[in-house]
Amino acid sequence: MNFKNQNMIYIFPLPVFIIIIGFLLNGCAPAAITAGIAGVAASESEKGLGTTINDTIIHASITESMFKEDVNKYIGIRISVDDGVVLLTGKVNDPQTRVEATRISWEPRGVVEVVNEIQVTEKSSIKDIAKDLAASTTIKGKLVADKNIKSVNFNVDVVNGIAYLSGVARTQKEMNLVLAYTKETRYINQLVNYIQLSETLSQ
Repeated sequence: MNFKNQNMIYIFPLPVFIIIIGFLLNGCAPAAITAGIAGVAASESEKGLGTTINDTIIHASITESMFKEDVNKYIGIRISVDDGVVLLTGKVNDPQTRVEATRISWEPRGVVEVVNEIQVTEKSSIKDIAKDLAASTTIKGKLVADKNIKSVNFNVDVVNGIAYLSGVARTQKEMNLVLAYTKETRYINQLVNYIQLSETLSQ
């Protein structure tokens, strides 16, 4: 398996990739590694340690299941987990893969909801992919640049001109800023908002 394939970033962000290496070397992810990564994330997140560890374990479990079943089939899927809510975005080539992704995402303990926004589509043109990447990069850059926004708390995924936002906002004002930056970004035709306010989280 070639881990240098740049497309794999869609399904294996760096922290999860490290966990997967643990799976391959030891047969399962050491709890200390998973908790350690989550602990680092929690120090920068509004979710708190308990919720962050739970979300990290859920993310790792879903990723491992997809990896074991057929990594190539799920390579275009992005996974975000916030307070037990799993958001799936990206593209797959057939409806069955979309359904299977939902089934796999419900398996880990602690999942309270699965929101499947995966699009079933043939291969997008290079031009469409470039537009999505440009829009995503622009939005993320705006969030990082604004001192009133804690950018680490937000996930941004753009697929076929549709921006999917998830994460945790400290205040309604912060959420509104994130939405405004996204709406004004070139190539964004539609916005789907799954951002939660920190006061609504379980912890």
